[in-house]
Amino acid sequence: MTTATDAVQADRELKARHRAMWALGDYPALADEIIAELGPTLVRACGIGPGDRVLDVAAGSGNAAIPAALGGAQVVASDLTPELLETGRRVAAAQGAQLQWREADAEELPFADGAFDVVMSCVGVMFAPHHQAAADELVRVCRPGGTVGLLSWTPEGFIGRMFATMKPYAPASPPGAQPPPLWGSEEHVRALLGDRVSGVEVCRQRLRVDHFATPEEFRDYFKARYGPTISTYRAIADDPERVAALDHDLAELARREPVTEWEYLLVTARRA
Repeated sequence: MTTATDAVQADRELKARHRAMWALGDYPALADEIIAELGPTLVRACGIGPGDRVLDVAAGSGNAAIPAALGGAQVVASDLTPELLETGRRVAAAQGAQLQWREADAEELPFADGAFDVVMSCVGVMFAPHHQAAADELVRVCRPGGTVGLLSWTPEGFIGRMFATMKPYAPASPPGAQPPPLWGSEEHVRALLGDRVSGVEVCRQRLRVDHFATPEEFRDYFKARYGPTISTYRAIADDPERVAALDHDLAELARREPVTEWEYLLVTARRA
């Protein structure tokens, strides 16, 4: 029989694994080299301007937080992984951006109700394992009339298919954990936010990616830099046949679905 204490301990262990996973490889390099334009895209969609109080949830190294700060907003960048925040501090300093960096769990944000004018997340909160808990926190810390903005990879897009490709090789998700690309489903996000928001605007867009000359180059780049991919390979490291099979499947994904258009869902809404 699972007790409440067991559940709390299991959740702590899960969060510790997530924290460690995102410290693997070099996600800040990937964010800068491949998806840099997504942060400014979300900032524009949220209509962030000078003086706005902004919280970037699961901010990583500041792909969206830093552009918001450079535009004059008062920004707090929060993330579960301190290594990403430390890189963000260095990047922000180099660019002359002033903002706060806070280690925080997206499912238990250490901020007051209604503390921010804009609460946003750029391919970040989608990786919190308990989607409703994370969505509840996004809404809670946004002031009435404020903006919630989300940019997430879709299940049908290239990154969503990459996660589907890795799933048979990855350890089973613990009970209650939900797959990240669900945040790229309009129906799922609307259900998470519910009637606590109004004026919901949703669109699917694509990120043009010209970084990889071959399918193998894409695979090896993610094997070296992307925490979820590195973690999946580590789980099968003692089985050379499965490693070879995953190598093949990721390259075939890129061969079958050219690594040039990565679809994402962009959602903005007003806190009711």
